[in-house]
Parts: sequence; structure tokens; C-alpha cells
Amino acid sequence: QRRVTWGSRYVIKMDIALELLDPILLDPVYASLFPAPFAVREWWVRQSLSLFFIFTLGGILMYLSSAIFSYYTMFDHNIKKHPKYLKDQIFLEIQVAVSSIPLMAILTTPCILGEVRGYSRLHNEWRGVWDTLSSVVLFLVFTDALIYWIHRGLHHPSIYALFHKPHHRWVVTTPFASHAFHPIDGFLQSSPYHIYVYLFPMNKVLYLFMFFIVNIWTVSIHDGNYKLPGSIINSAAHHTDHHLFFNYNYGQYFTFWDRLCGSYRYPSSYEHDKIMKPSSDSFEKEALKVSCTSASSHHSNKPKAA
Repeated sequence: QRRVTWGSRYVIKMDIALELLDPILLDPVYASLFPAPFAVREWWVRQSLSLFFIFTLGGILMYLSSAIFSYYTMFDHNIKKHPKYLKDQIFLEIQVAVSSIPLMAILTTPCILGEVRGYSRLHNEWRGVWDTLSSVVLFLVFTDALIYWIHRGLHHPSIYALFHKPHHRWVVTTPFASHAFHPIDGFLQSSPYHIYVYLFPMNKVLYLFMFFIVNIWTVSIHDGNYKLPGSIINSAAHHTDHHLFFNYNYGQYFTFWDRLCGSYRYPSSYEHDKIMKPSSDSFEKEALKVSCTSASSHHSNKPKAA
């Protein structure tokens, strides 16, 4: 494998997914359907096309499999009794997600291509337990901070209706809402994961693992399961209130930035009963609050006092 240097570090050019799929799938496909230049595995055009299809098909498969698993094992089906739950909502969520993922893939492919071709700080080396743990912590802290500000920025009145409002169509969510974004919204909120590996060194297997974990986490905060207590982790209970009340709890994994910047809201589901699941009465109260506040919330980015 050819290598390029980043400072004094060597970075492998060939991505794991391409290493696995080139000999068993991609080589035969390109040989039979495409002209001769596509036979060269490291040609950037071929790599771009391969990465687009891997991202699209892999993204849809990971989205559907994790959302289906969550739906049957974690999701509180009582949420479907909420007055704000839409007719055919799950079908609509899947429709938006599956149609958006290929467009997200187009936007994301240049980022992944740069990673594959050695322009990021991804590496193959095992540098010990401490390096692995510190990479995980820094990855989560860094991406949580960027996602908070990107997410909050997407609520600005000048761009909210264009990009982020489609995701807030789901006032109460199911696991299938997790990837039901406008493609530009989805790309912007996923961009910190790619920015991270251009700035900080990270083992490429660990990077793929973390990319899988953050997708699972994205599903989990939309599953309406409020059994994860506490005020440090941004759980499904926190994110549910983000969808219900719009201008609170923008964080991805933690509540730190919401607390620091005045957008934290203690989850309303925690207040309704001791097992942290909203009752039918609380559903009606929440729906009334949303009806009273949604119009003003759509036109204001300034958080109200919790």
C-alpha cells in the first residue's frame, strides 16, 4: 500500500471498507460495467463512486437495522397515543430518511475521500489503552461542542425553515426520526466527526467504531425511552423536550453547553412520575404547551427561562 506523510506520521491510504469490498465486489462490478480507468483501485474517481455507494447503502442499512431494533426493544409505544403523533408518522420518517441519505452521501463523500487518500490524521497504529481512551473522550467532547453550536445555529430564524424545520415535523419522535433530516441539515450535524480526524490523530478502526456508536446514539435519543437518569448525559428525555419545546437541549451527548449557554431544560418527563415515563395526562399538557408556544418558537432563537 502506498503511503503519504502528515508531518512525521505515516497514514495508510486505503480505507478498510474499500480493502474489504474491492476484491470481492467492486473489482468485478467495475470490470464488467465501466471503462478501463475504473480498474485502477486508487483512481480518485473510482474511490469517490465507491465511497458514495458504500455510504448510501451502508447508511440506509445501519439506519433501518438500528431503528427497527430500537423500535421493538426500547421504544415506548405509548408515545403513539400522544396528540402530536402524526398519522403514518413512521412511514413518513423512513421516507424522509431514505430519500435524504443519498444526498447526504454526495455532500460527505469528499470528506471521506480525503480520509481514504491520506489527508486526515487517521492511522493504523495501536498506541495503547491510554491513547485509545483519550481519543474517545476528546472525540466526544470536541464533536459535542461543534454539534451544539451547529444545531443551535440551525434554529436561527434566517435558516431554520430551510434546513432544520423538516426534522421538527416530528414533535414527538420514534427511532425512525433519528435520520429524518433535510440532507444539508444532516451533513452539517455530521461534519464534526470528519473535522475531528483532520485535526487530531485517531486509529482508523476506532474511528469506524465511534462512527457506528454515534449513529446508535442518534437513534437512542429519539426512542422515547426515559430510563437513563441524570443531568449530565443528554438522553432521550432531554431530546424529547427539544422537539416539544424547540429552543432547549441542543446538545448531542452532554448537557454542558446547554447549561453554560442558558438553553438547558430539565426534562419534563422526569417531573411527571417516578419511573420517568410521561402519562396520558402529561401528553395532553405537553401538547397544549406546544400548541401555545410553537408559533413563537419557530420565529425566535432566544431560549426562554426554564
